[in-house]
Amino acid sequence: MSSTEDLEYPHILIQYQNGFLISKVLFAACELGVFDLLRNSEDALSSKAIAEQLGSSAHGMERLLDACAGLKLLRVEVKKEGVFYGNTEVANLYLTKSSPKSQYHNLMYYSKTIYLCWHYLTDAVREGENQYEKAFGISSKDVFEALYRSEEEMIKFMYGLNAVWSICGRDVIAAFDLSPFTVIYDLGGDFFKDPIPEANLYILARVLHDWADEKCVQLLIKVQKACKTGGAVLLVETLLNEDKSGPLESQLCSLNMLVQTEGKERTSTEYSKLLIAAGFKAIEIKKTGKLYDAVLGRK
Repeated sequence: MSSTEDLEYPHILIQYQNGFLISKVLFAACELGVFDLLRNSEDALSSKAIAEQLGSSAHGMERLLDACAGLKLLRVEVKKEGVFYGNTEVANLYLTKSSPKSQYHNLMYYSKTIYLCWHYLTDAVREGENQYEKAFGISSKDVFEALYRSEEEMIKFMYGLNAVWSICGRDVIAAFDLSPFTVIYDLGGDFFKDPIPEANLYILARVLHDWADEKCVQLLIKVQKACKTGGAVLLVETLLNEDKSGPLESQLCSLNMLVQTEGKERTSTEYSKLLIAAGFKAIEIKKTGKLYDAVLGRK
């Protein structure tokens, strides 16, 4: 599309302003169980049948289904009896709860938590602080207290992480030869307070992006001291380009860290500096082309 066409009619701006509408169509269809119902059905179903089985209004469901078809999440069959809907391959693979690659829980976390926080993005930019107090009535600067407001919320959060890991984890683990590391510890819990056991390899998956640089170095020093000689730490993070020009997903994730935590997404160089400051060396970087990338630092 040329710049002249953009000036005559701003197609790209129309797409952007509708971005959150598209997200909510996806979230609503998942929450109502549309994709699960259609996966379990032997045949395509009419909007009326879907509405009856899911307990929704007929006209509301019809509009939602049409929007899902427009997003290529549903396929449409036009018969003499009317219009019938079925899942696309993408919907069956990623949007149904029973699929091993289901993103349902991640999408629900976006809908119920992230979406509410992003209502206050402007305030987050102005104030430079997360917006949990405004979104959920929590007056806490502690990231753990914010992210894990209840046991139920913690479980939802972990389900969401597992969902993304199901489509990104293999590439991260295969980024380096980890066979020499015989004792591996996946760091979780309240690692600033709890002791860290001795191991050959420590995995910090989407941990450091929650924290400011000073706390990242503090945690990495603690890991480095516990790490056996010849061991390493593997960081699983979303890497920004060195000039921070992209990828867009990483830029949006960094804004999400502003809204939800005290951290940010970083470049390869920025993570390398944190590792070096904590005593790690021989830093290796691998970009996977997916949401999660890998950084390995050796002791």
